[in-house]
Amino acid sequence: MKFNFKTSYIVIVVIALVVLLFFGDRMFLIIEAGQRGVVFRPYSSGLDKENIYIEGFHIIAPWNRINIYNVREQQREETMDVLDKNGLSINIDVTVRFNPIFNRIGYLHEQFGADYINVLVIPEVRSSVRQVAGRYSAEEIYSTQRAEVEQTIKEETRRVLGENNIDMRTLLIRSINLPEQIKGAIESKLQQEQEALAYEFRLQREESEAERRRIEAEGIANFNRIINASLTNNILQQRGIDATIELAKSPNSKVVVVGTGKDGLPLILGNN
Repeated sequence: MKFNFKTSYIVIVVIALVVLLFFGDRMFLIIEAGQRGVVFRPYSSGLDKENIYIEGFHIIAPWNRINIYNVREQQREETMDVLDKNGLSINIDVTVRFNPIFNRIGYLHEQFGADYINVLVIPEVRSSVRQVAGRYSAEEIYSTQRAEVEQTIKEETRRVLGENNIDMRTLLIRSINLPEQIKGAIESKLQQEQEALAYEFRLQREESEAERRRIEAEGIANFNRIINASLTNNILQQRGIDATIELAKSPNSKVVVVGTGKDGLPLILGNN
């Protein structure tokens, strides 16, 4: 049988078209911005955890499968009931923001799969919140140590998720809700503490003012004793003479009688 090149070429083209028709959507793919892909080769090496497909156009064998992951920052909000260290029920609302670690999605896919948010992230967030809340009283969580509680939850959640290939960006406590009776008791106690602090401040301020006045009075008394001790009759007479000389220089008309006042000091008779 004579070989026909043209017929062979047509057969090859037809086969290629059939392959493209049936397998094109599995061979050619575009990974969008903010996505990464991890390939699974069932007939050779299995899951390729090290070579991550970045955004752009890719060609893969039709019998291989690629799993696409959204690696943008994502957010979840959770409301949960937890117990404080005394067994009191507290309702806490939290928001967590996170994303998969880009070059570790192969390991994330192997351990938890595409549903890693519900399998890993949410349960770990809930677990961390419950464990940390169980170390504090309701009053500490609600008011006095709220910042410390929030920071501890962040640190423990970030550590656990980081060990499982998730980068936790932040965790926020939106609200803490207590039973109204407990909430009212805590707020009343805090108000009383603030009033006691204000009263203590007023007492300290008044004591400081009294001390200032005592020191001022002692200073004035010491000054007067020094002045009284230094003001002799001769000094008083000299000051009177100096004052008389200054008055005499004044353009205002007056009569000054020298030596007729008490202790021989000048006496001013007129001021017209």
